[in-house]
Amino acid sequence: QVQLVESGGGLVQAGGSLRVSCAASGRTFSLWIMAWFRQAPGKEREFVAAINWSGANTRYADSVKGRFTISRDNAKNMVYLQMNSLKPEDTAVYYCAADREQYPILQDPGEYDYWGQGTQVTVSS
Repeated sequence: QVQLVESGGGLVQAGGSLRVSCAASGRTFSLWIMAWFRQAPGKEREFVAAINWSGANTRYADSVKGRFTISRDNAKNMVYLQMNSLKPEDTAVYYCAADREQYPILQDPGEYDYWGQGTQVTVSS
C-alpha cells in the first residue's frame, strides 16, 4: 500500500521561506514522478511543481518559477518543496502526489495515482 505523508507546513510572513516534505512508502518510489499541488479555499487544485524519477527533469508553474524548488532523495523516499520569497497568494493546502508513470511530467491532477493528506501553508502580509 502506498502512503504519502506531508509535513512542514505552517505560518510565515511574506518574503519568508518554508520547506515542506513528503515521505513516501512503496518499493518503486524511485521510479515515480513526484509532484506538489496546492488548493486555496474556493479554488481548484493547481499544479505547483514536479520532478522525474532521477531528479534530472523538473517542471514548475509559472507562478512559482524562480521562487520554489522541488527535489527528491530516493534513498530516503522523500520529496521536498523549498519555498522562498513567499507571497500571501501562496497560501493554500499543499499536497504531495505520485504518478506511477516515468514520463512525461504532467500538470493535470487527474493523472496522478496517489495523494497525501495535505499540509497547510499560510503566508501573512
